[in-house]
Amino acid sequence: MSLFKLFLIFCKIGAILLGGGYVILPIMTSEFVDKRNLVSHDDVVDYFALAQSLPGIIAANMSMFIGYKLRGKWGAIIAMLGVTFVPFWCIVLLASVLSTLVNNSYVQGALWGVGVSVIALIMLTVREMWQKSKKNAFFYTIFILTLITLLVFKLSPIQTILLFTLIGVGYKRFREGRA
Repeated sequence: MSLFKLFLIFCKIGAILLGGGYVILPIMTSEFVDKRNLVSHDDVVDYFALAQSLPGIIAANMSMFIGYKLRGKWGAIIAMLGVTFVPFWCIVLLASVLSTLVNNSYVQGALWGVGVSVIALIMLTVREMWQKSKKNAFFYTIFILTLITLLVFKLSPIQTILLFTLIGVGYKRFREGRA
């Protein structure tokens, strides 16, 4: 696959990526696993998990992983530029007319429809991640503790991710030490 073709594919993904990084998993799975068979489903899920744990835009991070897998360093750069190209220019355009659009009932209706669609896509992402997770007693314990820290103790998502990353590393080291 040429770098230009890679750029065009990621431009298309960036153009339809409404709702942020959490909706990218089903889109990337459809494009690179189902339609093109270029990466495995497990790779896409792993890239998604990694992309979430790194600073920055989830869609750009995930695009760089796939671009790197397909075409190395230049593939990563081209994929990231492609996935951000259309949204960047849309933001520039919208910023110039934002004040006139905010009170438009058609725009408000469109944004409401997009919001509902994004909820459905996020639910698909949760389902995919849930199905691919290796579930055991430790998994369910961490899942419940994570919910408690977020909902009851109101820890920020960053603090929660860091806390349970450390717990996961400690658990893995403990398990390997016992083996």
